[in-house]
Amino acid sequence: MQKPHLFGLNQSNRDFSKKEVWGKNQFNSSFPAALCCYLEHKNISANYLCIKNNQVICSNVSIADLFAISTKSNEIFFAFETVYMPFQKYIIGGMPRTDLVIQNKNNGQCCRALEIKLTALPDNTTCNLSEDKYGSEIVIRPDSIVYLACSVAENIKNLEQVINIPNNINNIDWSNGNEIINILPNIKESLINICKFSKNQTPFLLQPIWKTQGKSPKLAENCLDVFVWSDIAFVKFIHDICNEQHNNNITRQTRTAIWLYKMLFDIIKSGHFNHKEIIDICSYNTKNDKAFASSGTITNPFMLSPRLIKPIINKNEIKRGGQEMLSPERRFDAIIYNSPELFL
Repeated sequence: MQKPHLFGLNQSNRDFSKKEVWGKNQFNSSFPAALCCYLEHKNISANYLCIKNNQVICSNVSIADLFAISTKSNEIFFAFETVYMPFQKYIIGGMPRTDLVIQNKNNGQCCRALEIKLTALPDNTTCNLSEDKYGSEIVIRPDSIVYLACSVAENIKNLEQVINIPNNINNIDWSNGNEIINILPNIKESLINICKFSKNQTPFLLQPIWKTQGKSPKLAENCLDVFVWSDIAFVKFIHDICNEQHNNNITRQTRTAIWLYKMLFDIIKSGHFNHKEIIDICSYNTKNDKAFASSGTITNPFMLSPRLIKPIINKNEIKRGGQEMLSPERRFDAIIYNSPELFL
């Protein structure tokens, strides 16, 4: 009898023979990694949301470039919920874990750190629109912004030349929203400068989509694909959705821009930053359980492409492996669990 498994994840820190590894939180990062392995097996690139001419465009990136090592290599190791040690130099205190660290098993090298968001298409804000308007909601956690700041610092060695620092910055009370609102133009200009002057960009966020027939619980015929945000493209995304304030309150999106700016400013000033302190001080009367969420109506213009309308993987390519062990707590788990015809 075939053991439960996910495609390509032959070497990882998860044992797929155990039921607990198929719970919603772990499956939502394991499955995207396996989907990437499957794409490379079929010689298909992922959709790459990257910056070109200061705009986010949908290009493509090979899975080997996404992971910085081929999934066909015997050396690749998938370390889920692991610290990416090359970024520790930027962090005061403990480094938070990221969803997936790709490692070279032979030499122990960390090849890539990736945040992962498995998202449904369409979401409830776009399910009644035409398919070209479908979008996926994305929810970003605070630790993602920590990794984003580190990735930007790695790619831009002359940060002090692109970050707009106001003359009075040493007198600013970062916990005072009214004071911070006054420097928002500096913050937004800095994010744009990052996009304009960065010569390098790196895969940062892995966002697979799974598509249903409208708001029904049935998978679309072409139901799976992979989108990848570069770090610099995600900076542009944060810039564009940063709507400053609402009813005199700093929004989560704007607060995220402030967090990112403060982290980068501290790197310029001292070479590292205290992410826990920044997130705590710059809370602005809003919970820190998440950085922000954006609905499908917001993400659609950034992700719109032929493969958003028609994902490249057909539902019949979902094969038997561990579907009997899924706990249908999330929509995608539930649909697979309750679609036995896929496995006949």
